[in-house]
Amino acid sequence: MSAVIDAFNAFARRVPTWVLYISYMFPVPWLLYQGQTGGLGAEPIKALEQELGLIALQLLVIGLAITPARRYLRINLLKFRRALGLLAFTYVCLHLLVWLVLDVGILSQIWADILKRPYITIGMAGFVCLIPLAATSNNFSIRKLGPKWRQLHKLTYIAVILGGVHFIWLVKGLQIEPLLYMAAILGLLILRLPKKRQARPIANAILANKAK
Repeated sequence: MSAVIDAFNAFARRVPTWVLYISYMFPVPWLLYQGQTGGLGAEPIKALEQELGLIALQLLVIGLAITPARRYLRINLLKFRRALGLLAFTYVCLHLLVWLVLDVGILSQIWADILKRPYITIGMAGFVCLIPLAATSNNFSIRKLGPKWRQLHKLTYIAVILGGVHFIWLVKGLQIEPLLYMAAILGLLILRLPKKRQARPIANAILANKAK
């Protein structure tokens, strides 16, 4: 098993990130084609909007899984984390654009929906969290912000939780799929928690003697 993981990591190191960008942007023209030819059902705009949002959430979840995969499975995909984040932001923007232009289309109605519909409010809050992350996903920002960069990018955790809640509230009734996504998000966040350092036996003995 170790040899398989090592071979996979070696293969992943040789794969350029542009392959990921091209692979994940391919669904966009395909979905547009499907919408034009009736492949997205009776409500193509709603279907397109939901498909783009679902891909965005999937990308956020995959990005969230990179650290646990490295920690517990020794699978190293860190080089793709920035690309996954930028792709997720791109799909969120496309999801939002379809809603703004093709679904609603009226500026006053847009603001009314954001303020009155909780699932839209939650979704917009998640989008706002992603803006500074996308803006600072470059080497210049990493050098400029220093340690603050890591603190800023913890907004990812808030954004992905909001995305999960948005999905749960978006669907009608209690459905399994959005609940599974939320369970995966919460599980991955738990796995990302820092491990508790085990106290050394000598330190424990010293503390025990002091307590006597």
